Amino acid sequence: MSDRFEGWFRRVLMVVLVLGLPAAAVSAGLTAYEASMRTVRAQAAERHQVTARSTAGVRNDDDWAKRPAQVRWTDTDGVVRTGTALVKPGTPKGATVRVWVTRDGTITSQPVNTLNATTSGWVVGGMAAFGVAAVSYAAWAGMRLILDRRRCAQWDAEWDLVEPQWSARFRR
Repeated sequence: MSDRFEGWFRRVLMVVLVLGLPAAAVSAGLTAYEASMRTVRAQAAERHQVTARSTAGVRNDDDWAKRPAQVRWTDTDGVVRTGTALVKPGTPKGATVRVWVTRDGTITSQPVNTLNATTSGWVVGGMAAFGVAAVSYAAWAGMRLILDRRRCAQWDAEWDLVEPQWSARFRR
Protein backbone atom coordinates (compact mmCIF):
# COMPACT_ATOMS: atom_id res chain seq x y z
CA MET A 1 0.00 0.00 0.00
CA SER A 2 2.75 2.47 0.90
CA ASP A 3 4.56 1.66 -2.36
CA ARG A 4 1.45 2.57 -4.34
CA PHE A 5 1.08 5.82 -2.43
CA GLU A 6 4.75 6.61 -2.99
CA GLY A 7 4.40 6.00 -6.74
CA TRP A 8 1.27 8.15 -6.90
CA PHE A 9 2.90 10.94 -4.89
CA ARG A 10 6.00 10.86 -7.10
CA ARG A 11 3.82 11.24 -10.20
CA VAL A 12 2.02 14.22 -8.67
CA LEU A 13 5.35 15.85 -7.86
CA MET A 14 6.56 15.27 -11.43
CA VAL A 15 3.44 16.99 -12.76
CA VAL A 16 4.09 19.87 -10.36
CA LEU A 17 7.67 20.11 -11.62
CA VAL A 18 6.81 19.81 -15.31
CA LEU A 19 3.89 22.24 -15.23
CA GLY A 20 4.34 24.31 -12.08
CA LEU A 21 8.04 25.08 -12.28
CA PRO A 22 7.93 26.83 -15.68
CA ALA A 23 4.66 28.56 -14.83
CA ALA A 24 6.00 29.87 -11.51
CA ALA A 25 9.32 30.93 -13.03
CA VAL A 26 7.76 32.76 -15.98
CA SER A 27 5.06 34.38 -13.87
CA ALA A 28 7.47 35.60 -11.18
CA GLY A 29 10.05 36.70 -13.74
CA LEU A 30 7.54 38.68 -15.81
CA THR A 31 6.08 40.30 -12.70
CA ALA A 32 9.53 41.39 -11.51
CA TYR A 33 10.45 42.61 -15.01
CA GLU A 34 7.26 44.65 -15.36
CA ALA A 35 7.71 46.18 -11.91
CA SER A 36 11.30 47.08 -12.75
CA MET A 37 10.24 48.56 -16.09
CA ARG A 38 7.76 50.82 -14.29
CA THR A 39 10.68 52.05 -12.18
CA VAL A 40 12.81 52.52 -15.33
CA ARG A 41 10.10 54.64 -16.97
CA ALA A 42 9.47 56.69 -13.82
CA GLN A 43 13.15 57.42 -13.24
CA ALA A 44 13.76 58.21 -16.92
CA ALA A 45 10.96 60.78 -16.80
CA GLU A 46 12.11 62.26 -13.52
CA ARG A 47 15.91 62.44 -13.97
CA HIS A 48 18.21 64.06 -16.49
CA GLN A 49 21.94 64.56 -16.84
CA VAL A 50 23.64 67.96 -16.60
CA THR A 51 27.20 69.20 -16.95
CA ALA A 52 28.59 70.61 -13.72
CA ARG A 53 31.93 72.03 -12.68
CA SER A 54 33.78 70.92 -9.55
CA THR A 55 34.24 73.73 -7.05
CA ALA A 56 37.09 71.99 -5.24
CA GLY A 57 39.80 69.58 -6.29
CA VAL A 58 39.72 65.95 -5.21
CA ARG A 59 43.04 64.52 -4.09
CA ASN A 60 44.45 61.64 -6.05
CA ASP A 61 45.34 58.61 -4.01
CA ASP A 62 45.89 55.07 -5.22
CA ASP A 63 42.26 54.14 -4.59
CA TRP A 64 40.00 53.84 -7.64
CA ALA A 65 36.77 54.62 -5.79
CA LYS A 66 34.97 57.86 -6.56
CA ARG A 67 35.03 60.57 -3.91
CA PRO A 68 32.36 63.11 -2.94
CA ALA A 69 33.04 66.64 -4.16
CA GLN A 70 31.13 69.91 -4.38
CA VAL A 71 29.89 70.75 -7.88
CA ARG A 72 28.00 73.71 -9.40
CA TRP A 73 25.69 73.78 -12.43
CA THR A 74 23.02 75.94 -14.00
CA ASP A 75 19.61 74.31 -14.43
CA THR A 76 17.21 74.84 -17.35
CA ASP A 77 15.56 77.79 -15.55
CA GLY A 78 18.93 79.60 -15.25
CA VAL A 79 19.24 79.00 -11.51
CA VAL A 80 22.77 78.20 -10.33
CA ARG A 81 22.73 75.17 -8.10
CA THR A 82 25.34 73.37 -6.01
CA GLY A 83 25.49 69.90 -4.60
CA THR A 84 27.72 66.97 -3.74
CA ALA A 85 28.49 64.39 -6.41
CA LEU A 86 30.85 61.44 -6.67
CA VAL A 87 33.83 62.21 -8.92
CA LYS A 88 37.01 60.36 -9.89
CA PRO A 89 40.08 60.79 -7.68
CA GLY A 90 42.38 63.48 -8.99
CA THR A 91 39.60 65.63 -10.47
CA PRO A 92 40.92 69.25 -10.44
CA LYS A 93 38.95 72.31 -9.42
CA GLY A 94 36.86 73.60 -12.35
CA ALA A 95 36.78 70.28 -14.21
CA THR A 96 33.51 69.34 -15.90
CA VAL A 97 31.63 66.35 -14.59
CA ARG A 98 28.31 64.85 -15.66
CA VAL A 99 25.78 64.43 -12.86
CA TRP A 100 22.20 63.19 -12.73
CA VAL A 101 19.62 65.50 -11.20
CA THR A 102 15.91 65.31 -10.48
CA ARG A 103 13.37 67.85 -11.70
CA ASP A 104 13.76 69.86 -8.52
CA GLY A 105 17.55 70.04 -8.96
CA THR A 106 18.65 67.47 -6.42
CA ILE A 107 21.69 65.37 -7.36
CA THR A 108 20.73 61.73 -7.58
CA SER A 109 22.02 58.45 -8.93
CA GLN A 110 21.84 57.35 -12.54
CA PRO A 111 18.40 55.94 -13.39
CA VAL A 112 18.05 52.20 -13.71
CA ASN A 113 17.92 50.90 -17.26
CA THR A 114 16.27 48.06 -19.14
CA LEU A 115 19.25 45.78 -18.47
CA ASN A 116 18.54 46.11 -14.74
CA ALA A 117 14.89 45.22 -15.36
CA THR A 118 15.79 42.24 -17.53
CA THR A 119 18.32 40.99 -15.00
CA SER A 120 15.78 41.40 -12.21
CA GLY A 121 13.23 39.34 -14.16
CA TRP A 122 15.69 36.54 -14.85
CA VAL A 123 16.97 36.40 -11.27
CA VAL A 124 13.49 36.37 -9.73
CA GLY A 125 12.31 33.78 -12.27
CA GLY A 126 15.31 31.59 -11.51
CA MET A 127 14.71 31.91 -7.78
CA ALA A 128 11.07 30.93 -8.25
CA ALA A 129 12.09 27.88 -10.29
CA PHE A 130 14.62 26.91 -7.64
CA GLY A 131 11.97 27.39 -4.94
CA VAL A 132 9.47 25.12 -6.69
CA ALA A 133 12.16 22.47 -7.20
CA ALA A 134 13.32 22.74 -3.58
CA VAL A 135 9.78 22.49 -2.18
CA SER A 136 9.06 19.50 -4.42
CA TYR A 137 12.24 17.76 -3.31
CA ALA A 138 11.51 18.53 0.34
CA ALA A 139 7.98 17.11 -0.04
CA TRP A 140 9.36 13.97 -1.68
CA ALA A 141 12.09 13.54 0.97
CA GLY A 142 9.61 14.11 3.80
CA MET A 143 7.16 11.64 2.31
CA ARG A 144 9.96 9.07 1.93
CA LEU A 145 11.05 9.59 5.52
CA ILE A 146 7.52 9.09 6.86
CA LEU A 147 6.86 6.04 4.69
CA ASP A 148 10.24 4.47 5.51
CA ARG A 149 9.61 4.90 9.23
CA ARG A 150 6.19 3.30 8.82
CA ARG A 151 7.67 0.42 6.79
CA CYS A 152 10.37 -0.17 9.42
CA ALA A 153 7.74 -0.20 12.18
CA GLN A 154 5.69 -2.74 10.20
CA TRP A 155 8.80 -4.81 9.57
CA ASP A 156 9.63 -4.80 13.31
CA ALA A 157 6.08 -5.83 14.22
CA GLU A 158 6.09 -8.69 11.71
CA TRP A 159 9.58 -9.77 12.76
CA ASP A 160 8.42 -9.92 16.40
CA LEU A 161 5.81 -12.48 15.24
CA VAL A 162 8.10 -14.53 12.99
CA GLU A 163 11.41 -14.41 14.88
CA PRO A 164 10.49 -16.88 17.67
CA GLN A 165 9.51 -19.50 15.07
CA TRP A 166 12.53 -18.74 12.92
CA SER A 167 15.11 -18.96 15.71
CA ALA A 168 13.51 -22.12 17.16
CA ARG A 169 14.47 -24.04 14.01
CA PHE A 170 18.17 -23.50 14.72
CA ARG A 171 18.10 -24.55 18.40
CA ARG A 172 17.54 -28.27 17.79
